[in-house]
Parts: sequence; C-alpha cells; structure tokens
Amino acid sequence: MKSDIILEVTPRGAKENVAILRKSGKLPAVYYGKKQASTSVTVNAVEFSKVLKKAGESSVVTLQTKNGVLDSLIYDVDRDPVTGAFRHADFYVFEKGQKIKVKIPIEFKGVSPAVKELGAVLVKVLRDVLIEATPKDLPQVLFADISKLVAFDSQVLAKDIILPEGVNLITKPDEVVASVYEPKEEVVEVAPVDLSAIEVEKKGKEVKEGEEGAEAAPAAAASGKTPAPAKDKAPAKPAGK
Repeated sequence: MKSDIILEVTPRGAKENVAILRKSGKLPAVYYGKKQASTSVTVNAVEFSKVLKKAGESSVVTLQTKNGVLDSLIYDVDRDPVTGAFRHADFYVFEKGQKIKVKIPIEFKGVSPAVKELGAVLVKVLRDVLIEATPKDLPQVLFADISKLVAFDSQVLAKDIILPEGVNLITKPDEVVASVYEPKEEVVEVAPVDLSAIEVEKKGKEVKEGEEGAEAAPAAAASGKTPAPAKDKAPAKPAGK
C-alpha cells in the first residue's frame, strides 16, 4: 500500500559527519524491518518535521528511495534535550498484510458526572494504549469516554475503549485509563495555647507608678524599721550676699 505521505531519503555513508549534516539541514535517519536490513539515510529536516506533524507515529509514511518505495512507520525520534531540535529518526519498514504493534494516543471525550456534580478530581492515568493491526487499519487516535465516571469509585479501563474493526488491544484489558477521586479538605492544625506562659507574663509586669509606695510601707512595717524622713533642701541664698 502506498501512502499519500511521501518522504524522500538519501543514502548516508558510515563516515559522514552527522553534526555537519544537521547544520546543512539534513536529518540522520535509519530504516529497517523484519525482512529489511538496517540502512543509514538522511532526510530533509524541514520535510521530516511536516511529515511527523501530519503522520505522527501511527500513520504510514512511504519512503522514496533510489531503489523504489518502502512503506514504513516513524518508529522513534531523538530530540535535543535543550533545544528540542530533531537529531535522529528511525523508520520501521513492514511487509504488505503484516500486523504491527503500535502505541496509539488516547483522547478523552465526554463529561464526567462525578466531576461536574460531585466535585471529583479527574485523573488521566494512560495517554496511549498498545494495539496490533495491519497498517491500513491503524487508527491515528483512540477515544476514552469519561461520561462513565459517575461516582468516586468509577474507572475507565482499557477494555472500555471502542476499537475499530481489525484492531486488537495488546495493553492489558483491566489497565486503568482514567479514574476520579474525592478531594479531601486540608486539616489545619492549631497549636495549643500555653496558659502557664501567659500567667508568668502577667506576674512579671512592672508595678504601676503610685503603687510603689503602697508596697514599700507594709514591707518596712514588717521589718520593724521606721522610714527615714525626707531631708529638706537648703534655702536658696539671696542674690548679692
């Protein structure tokens, strides 16, 4: 089967400097298959970006080689961890009628009654599932219906995803795809009040002005001493004498 997504590939020598190839706008790549020997090639980096955006990893890409065409899937893509630029690509070449295993992305559709009416939190556990099919039957995306999530213990399982004809599920059927849980209110702990510290603080306050004499008199009486009278100040001398 020939795809409407076509990508031209050019043979690549083992001694070619991949850094120089990337700077010139070429992307180092390789294609291989069950009956296809591993072959090093280059592709136009800009064209590859367009093909990847259109085909993803589940649509057939026809490789145009010097010896003819090969039907393939984009099997793996290596990107620079800092810039995100493509560094290398792998293409898996398959035979006509051959079934292949591919991870297909999941899209979530519908509205969960548990989320809308009960305030539950939606958890998307899986982002893709592994399926097996011939290339012509490969779907680009599969849908998970979250309207099945009606209570806090509800789950959507892999077996609940409706598969197109000719597609077999490889992911375990009971694998959880999505679920909901009841949010719990955060309990704020309040530190207990230390009453003894408050009492000590009260006792340690300074005596107010005017209360000092009242406290001194009983103390003097208890000791048997008579408080000394205050000394009068000497009269000021007249000026000029």
